[in-house]
Amino acid sequence: MNTKSTNTGNTERAESTGTAAGSARNAQSGFLNDDFLLSTETAKILFHEHARQMPIIDYHCHLDPKEIYEDRPFANLTEAWLYGDHYKWRLMRANGIAEERITGSAHDYDRFLAWAETVPRTVGNPLYSWTHLELRRFFGIDAPLNERTAPEIWERANERLKEPEFTRRALIANSNVKIVCTTDDPADDLEYHRLLAEEEQRFAVLPTFRPDKALNIDAPGFPEWIAKLEQACGRSAASFEELAGMLEERVLFFHERGGRLSDHALDTLKYEQADMEEIERVYAKRRAGEALDETEVVRYRTELLTRLIAMYARQGWTMQLHLHAYRNNNTPMFRKLGPDTGFDALNDLPLTQPLSRLLDRAESESGLPKTILYSLNPGDYPALLALMGCYQREIPGKMQLGSGWWYNDTRDGMRRQLTLLADNGLLSRFVGMLTDSRSFLSYTRHEYFRRVLCEWIGELAARGEAPDDTELLGRMTEDIAYGNAAAYFGFGKA
Repeated sequence: MNTKSTNTGNTERAESTGTAAGSARNAQSGFLNDDFLLSTETAKILFHEHARQMPIIDYHCHLDPKEIYEDRPFANLTEAWLYGDHYKWRLMRANGIAEERITGSAHDYDRFLAWAETVPRTVGNPLYSWTHLELRRFFGIDAPLNERTAPEIWERANERLKEPEFTRRALIANSNVKIVCTTDDPADDLEYHRLLAEEEQRFAVLPTFRPDKALNIDAPGFPEWIAKLEQACGRSAASFEELAGMLEERVLFFHERGGRLSDHALDTLKYEQADMEEIERVYAKRRAGEALDETEVVRYRTELLTRLIAMYARQGWTMQLHLHAYRNNNTPMFRKLGPDTGFDALNDLPLTQPLSRLLDRAESESGLPKTILYSLNPGDYPALLALMGCYQREIPGKMQLGSGWWYNDTRDGMRRQLTLLADNGLLSRFVGMLTDSRSFLSYTRHEYFRRVLCEWIGELAARGEAPDDTELLGRMTEDIAYGNAAAYFGFGKA
């Protein structure tokens, strides 16, 4: 992180929110002190002299490019901190907070108070650390958030949010972020990416190609989405072949706007090939408004996904596959609030065989692009790592095990991912952390990850499994924090 803008030392903490005595006790306790999570001297050196200073490439997030471009200030801390954050929403629900104060029409201050009531109960959950990291790094507020401190923290944070360095773009720039990759539909015009490329010099905002709506032929809105794509391309997608051609046209358009990644939410992955006559029949049937059976859906998705993989390979892109989320489990709440509101879980369906068949066909027909495999189910990691090793070639770290995602971006989840990656591959080639976030205050997650990484590597040295060579380990740490991503994705000027 940018030490000037995001790190506060003991002197600054003594001046933060809360009484001086309370701040002194807090500093003495070691809570979030400069060396938190850094359990060895090697870890401290790796973090403070290497990882901490590295810029950020946030290669997967859900920030809105329009929101970045317009760069307006936040109305208050709740807007900056709680809107859209289903991590926090889930914990408030677990604490018995009424939904009215979470996603309902309660006043923003009352919603903030609901989170303040919950935070003391989150000790042991990473959100306890993340919450206070964000308060410290962005607002210089040192006091623990609770019902007693909430009014003063609300006032202080809201005063800071009025300052010029708290607009959307300023928060990105002051967090030492060099690249932000948003998540974008193939039919998007990418106009805000174009405007940002013309006006913003401190960092780049690049699109990521997310064709889920093209693949989800059985979704209720599929015909309407096809109409939107046709409008973007200026012609009809009457056949499957025409649809595939239009998607490749959009891949090229994204490439012109700086896009170098695709992303897929493959919550379930099944594989079944069919000839093109069958694929055209299935597509025509759905275009006519008829329902499809599961076999037809799987055959269509298999063919289109294989075509898309070939497009990415031709452009030298990186493909991201997000696997094994199990979404919208609470039907009443889904009907009330819609998706992405905190009611998703882990899936545990068979994965190795369909994924192997997909990757093998792509490798045989077009060659695999650079690929990052994420699974929401950490039980999939060993199988993914073994399968990835079958397709490593030519490009350093071509096949990547994605960072601990969603339920796994905890200290334990990060360490498990690092351990298994090191056991079964090249940790030194890992492209590191991302936010996967809709929040402009989430860049402290990179600091948290870097501390966990340095802790983990420091333990290797302490156990004698790696030399206590801070030049060697420092270079490895810097690569994982930033250098590997800069080289791997091919952004050009990262």
